[in-house]
Amino acid sequence: MTESRLPPPPAQFACLRPTASMGLAHCAANLGMFALGIWLSWDGEPGRWLAGQVLLGFAVLHAFVLLHEAGHGTLFRQRRLNVVAGHVAGFLALIPFRNWQRVHARHHRYTGWQDLDATTAALVPRELASWERILVNVAWSIWLPLFALSYRIQNFWNLPRIAQFIRRPRDLRLMRWNVVLLLAIYLSVLAFLGPAKVLQLFGLAVFLSLMAQEPLILSQHTHVPQRLSGGADVRPFPPEEQERFTRSLRLPGWLSTALLHFDAHELHHIYPQVPGYRLRQVSYVPCHEVNWFRWLLTARRMQGTTFLFSNWDRTGIRV
Repeated sequence: MTESRLPPPPAQFACLRPTASMGLAHCAANLGMFALGIWLSWDGEPGRWLAGQVLLGFAVLHAFVLLHEAGHGTLFRQRRLNVVAGHVAGFLALIPFRNWQRVHARHHRYTGWQDLDATTAALVPRELASWERILVNVAWSIWLPLFALSYRIQNFWNLPRIAQFIRRPRDLRLMRWNVVLLLAIYLSVLAFLGPAKVLQLFGLAVFLSLMAQEPLILSQHTHVPQRLSGGADVRPFPPEEQERFTRSLRLPGWLSTALLHFDAHELHHIYPQVPGYRLRQVSYVPCHEVNWFRWLLTARRMQGTTFLFSNWDRTGIRV
């Protein structure tokens, strides 16, 4: 397979549209996992608690995937249902929906331009301070999900940083209100249950979800050669040209299905209008798809700073 191939035109897959049954099934499954996970974790009995935390960790990850899908308007066919599902999923995934929606839309618009995409700009190659290098390399070596935490905070909660990329006043106003609303809900839950109970119910679960999310996020564009605009007015790459800036994982079939084929990231960038749960019906094999375990081992053998702030053209490591 060569990177000069042209994928089939989007019109060929126009029949792959969202369905209410699939959207409802995934939403119901997510809420069910949360309910069962909280029930198992509630009394603190070690065996049940651990099972509940693992289930809740997967539920938070699944909510993140639902947030992604709703943000694209491809979880349901109706816009209102996507908005409602997006806000609920955002609450459960700890990400404000409006913030996700606008930042992620910019990500798709400027994929390939590393400094213009808010989600990749922090990894533009630069000279790191000694403390940054030590922190990144140590966290990477012990599998501490520092990037997954930073990804959430910097891209979706840090309003001053977001304002560098999103300029429309109306968008910024909606983002601020979404942050205020979510913080108010979280603080209310914290006050009602108490810090100790919240930590018991969600502490390990959130940590496990971040550990699982980190390789999924980092596999998509990190260590893949990108371009820099240098402040110039550049042409965004259309979806059919974004494959070269993107990588896909190949998860086990059951897990890929459960996560709405979130691992099929190249297909998603080429065909963002196709619902995630139908992506594997696209008859196209991407260039950069790699087995998840092989990718994970190769990436983890590298220093964190090398993996995060370089690319395979410079290192010669085609991870």
